[in-house]
Amino acid sequence: MDIAEPVQRLVEQFKKLPGIGTKSAQRLAFFILKMDQADATELAECILEVKRSIRRCSTCNNLTDVDPCQFCTHPSRSDRVLCVVEESNNILPVEKTHEFKGRYHVLMGSISPLKGVSPDQLAIASLLQRLQSGNVEEVIIATNPNVEGETTALYLSRLIKPLGIRVTRLALGLPVGGDLEYADEVTMAKALEGRREL
Repeated sequence: MDIAEPVQRLVEQFKKLPGIGTKSAQRLAFFILKMDQADATELAECILEVKRSIRRCSTCNNLTDVDPCQFCTHPSRSDRVLCVVEESNNILPVEKTHEFKGRYHVLMGSISPLKGVSPDQLAIASLLQRLQSGNVEEVIIATNPNVEGETTALYLSRLIKPLGIRVTRLALGLPVGGDLEYADEVTMAKALEGRREL
């Protein structure tokens, strides 16, 4: 079935979003067609506003509408602990725990030779510059538990340890409420490595 050219263009734009295939893109496009004009205009304006106003924090590289960002300027956050993440959206799960009270540093990716991403393409130089201040006592490396994340964590550890700063990595292993019988070998091995005393 042929659909109108403007609708087809909208479908093609939606397909560029992560996790959106042709059917999902069509559903979204037709949903927007059903929206009233005011809601559709509000959605379009929100997208444009985000693109106009959001930028990188000059200190930590987080996405923000104020520079420096709220994490870098909040007076109750500690300068002694720095959590290093791959992308800005990785900050949200850490914040949801309400346990971390330090600052952040966003690398803007991970080392991936297969994808052509080398260390000099990440915000590693600015991280090392921040560490020169002497305030940071611990760096928590919170990169993803995949090949690229592990490679990045190991690389950062080798750069940071000689500075006399404690380097830690998020624990990996069994999820709370999980069942041992369903754990794969890698997850179980990580859980054994990261065991702690009771």
